[in-house]
Amino acid sequence: MAYNDLREWIAALERAGELKRVRTEVDPILEITEITDRVSKSGKPTNLPKMKPGGPALLFENVKGHPGAQVLINQFGSEDRMKLALGVDALEDISGRIHQLMNIKSPEGFLEKVKMLPMLAEFGKFFPKTVATGPCKEVIKKDNCSLLDLPVLKCWPQDGGRFITLPCVITRDPRTGKRNVGMYRMQIYDERTAGMHWQRQKVAAEHYRDMMRMAATQSASGSVGGTSSASRSGAVDIMARSLGGSVLAEGERPSGKLEVAVVIGTDPALTFSAIVPAPPDVEEFIVAGFLRQKPIELVKCETVDLEVPASAEIVLEGYVNLDELRTEGPFGDHTGFYSLEDEYPVFHLTCITHRKNPIYATTIVGKPPMEDAYMGKAVERIFLPLMRLTLPEIVDVNLPIEGVFHNLMIVSIKKSYPGHARKVMSGIWALGQAMFTKCIIVVDEDVDVQDIADVTLKALNHIDPERDIQFTMGPVDSLDHASRMPNYGSKMGIDATRKWATEGFTRPWPDEIRMDEKTKAAVDKKWKELGIE
Repeated sequence: MAYNDLREWIAALERAGELKRVRTEVDPILEITEITDRVSKSGKPTNLPKMKPGGPALLFENVKGHPGAQVLINQFGSEDRMKLALGVDALEDISGRIHQLMNIKSPEGFLEKVKMLPMLAEFGKFFPKTVATGPCKEVIKKDNCSLLDLPVLKCWPQDGGRFITLPCVITRDPRTGKRNVGMYRMQIYDERTAGMHWQRQKVAAEHYRDMMRMAATQSASGSVGGTSSASRSGAVDIMARSLGGSVLAEGERPSGKLEVAVVIGTDPALTFSAIVPAPPDVEEFIVAGFLRQKPIELVKCETVDLEVPASAEIVLEGYVNLDELRTEGPFGDHTGFYSLEDEYPVFHLTCITHRKNPIYATTIVGKPPMEDAYMGKAVERIFLPLMRLTLPEIVDVNLPIEGVFHNLMIVSIKKSYPGHARKVMSGIWALGQAMFTKCIIVVDEDVDVQDIADVTLKALNHIDPERDIQFTMGPVDSLDHASRMPNYGSKMGIDATRKWATEGFTRPWPDEIRMDEKTKAAVDKKWKELGIE
């Protein structure tokens, strides 16, 4: 089922008994976080044990300091709600459709082209289309717009301020014109400025670097007497290293700006699409259309050359300067620890458009499980077939919630040759954001990677630590506070597969203890008369 906007989605949640309206006054400073954290962790002995895991979505209708405002949170905070959001009975139902979307090959010959026409026509239905106007334009504020009007949360006591945590941030590639929709937190500084947390591996960060490269090249080529290609290359290198690194000296950074639109409160498919690891050449608007089986309608912004969803609740228009960084953080992150202060670009607000009585959609992150855990598990299930495109030997993958997705990946494989597990480790570290995986455990195909007890038993029995653990150096997640340097450190791979003689293991490998089927069947027949239960 496709939801046209956030309001249709909220109505569906309410019909399904998955929404709780909260009419008691609550403070966006810390209180909403504490309430939501208890609900997210429901089912534990100390956290609302009568609720089912994840609790309900919450719609706060009485927010202190913001009369009339509504705050939606925990909308994706259970497996059932993730399936409802994407209109499926099982998350795996989407895998085949995603596989098709990402794996269109150029046809060879006339007959193949003819056969592909219906498929292309079907995919064409999901491309976004621009319309004249939409509900997001019901109220337009240019001169009197303020970020402080939004009921933005301060989530944790040591946070550097209030943070927008569920924004769909839209930028345009300055080279190709392709749009990107990503999700990056934003710290509110004042009425018109906010931090833009573009970690260096994110697509929007690359757009920002590309703008700096272009500005640096133009500046160098326009200098008196010209400049050599080597000098221009050096200038570009300086610009490319700036984001997420040290603040550059006065005059090193080029002038200019990158336009940005920030959308808050969209239909669930688009919000989810902002976090999926889609290939760089596929716009998230197309992914969202494909998930919805219906195109996203876009409208032109008022003050920047970008398009935004016509049915969005709130749109923030603005830009980031290429020559401006500012301290952002700390922020209580999904690792369960605070991510530390660092320098990031600054978003400057030029306009706010919104629906009448807009609904502010947000989330919180912290010690798992929380709402993002269910979103991450959905990504795991849906995009497993994409991993198999590159690594077809993969049987299944588990990113345990407590591993906060970049700390631990458990992988089962069909082992076919000596050293196969190590090849898979290297392949995973070469796959997009999977390159940040700190620890990879590779097991045989008969191990259920979703069963942590089974993995623990088999993996720890199967390894000789000195022989089967390997270390490598490379990029790590920006949130990894234990790495020796920001964004750079070590990663570990564990080969927990059975060892073969061709891998130098000459000892016998014992069989796993299992009862024979005849005895099990005999006991099954007499189980009730045993009177044990």
